Amino acid sequence: MSEHVLASPEISFAPQPSSGTKRIWTVFWILSVITIVELGLGLLLYTLHLPESFRRLAIKGVIGILSLAKAYYIVGVFMHLGSELKNLRLAIVVTLGLFIWFIIAFLADGNSWKNLRNTRGGSVKPDTEQVAPAAKQQGSKE
Repeated sequence: MSEHVLASPEISFAPQPSSGTKRIWTVFWILSVITIVELGLGLLLYTLHLPESFRRLAIKGVIGILSLAKAYYIVGVFMHLGSELKNLRLAIVVTLGLFIWFIIAFLADGNSWKNLRNTRGGSVKPDTEQVAPAAKQQGSKE
């Protein structure tokens, strides 16, 4: 009766077999195409000298989305996050998303604080010039 029974069996995931050379070349070509498209859009922005408009913003947005897609693919393949459990991937992605959201929120709050501070809490318009009280007194005595 010294038989040992496990409450739950060990769970292990074996790596999925794949052709190493074929996978490397696939990753190379995908990342190369994305990079070439990004560079082409960047050169297009540089050579056209577009004013700040919706088209320029749209091109920058496409470059940003392509960069995020490339980063996601690099993390999934080279850091082996693609073969992990779905819950682990979601935990990492949600945490990263919240971190980026916090950075954007703090920058926006700091910018509004800076703008309010420069206008003395919104009581003074930024384009009006303020005269110091000492200068007023000196001007009236003369």
